[in-house]
This record gives sequence, C-alpha cells and structure tokens, in this order.
Amino acid sequence: MRYLFLALAIWGAIHPMAYFLQWFNENGYDIMAMVDAWHVNAATSGLVWDLTIAAVALTFWVIWESGKRRDWLGFLAIPATFCIGVSCGLPLYLFLRMRHGDTPGN
Repeated sequence: MRYLFLALAIWGAIHPMAYFLQWFNENGYDIMAMVDAWHVNAATSGLVWDLTIAAVALTFWVIWESGKRRDWLGFLAIPATFCIGVSCGLPLYLFLRMRHGDTPGN
C-alpha cells in the first residue's frame, strides 16, 4: 500500500503540473492571471474552494499528527500541497506516514 501512495503522489505531481505548464506557456508566467482563470465561473470557483478547504484540512492534520509523533519529515507534505496540489500532498503524506510500518489512522 505504501508504494501505491508513492505512485499516487508522483502522478499527483506530474499530471496537474503538465496542465499548469501548458497554461503558463500559452498565457505567460503570471500567477495572478492563473488565479483569475480559476474563477472564470461558479463551477471552477467551487472546485478551487473545495481544494483549498481540503488543503487547509490536510495542513492542520499534518501539523497536528507530525508534531505529536515528532515525525518532521511529514511536514514535506505541506509545501507539496500548496506548491503542487492536494493530489500530491495527501498521498505523499500517507507514503511518509507509513514508512515506519504504520498504517493511516493508527
């Protein structure tokens, strides 16, 4: 299961990034223009907020659990989440969490 999470983290980094890079190549490297494009209609705004709330919840979970377990490597999931996306950060955290033979939820 651990390596499934690693594969999902890699996929979650590469697949969305391909779309981001395509957008940047077509529209220039302007982050604020990309944020504006995310809010082009109510459907995309809803997805942005859905992912934002999931990213914040994941961040609180990583901070709480990694701090409690003193597992500082787990904090790598936070920049992965906000620089790449939840599709990378969540499976990365689960992969890192399981490296000691633990299963998520223990």
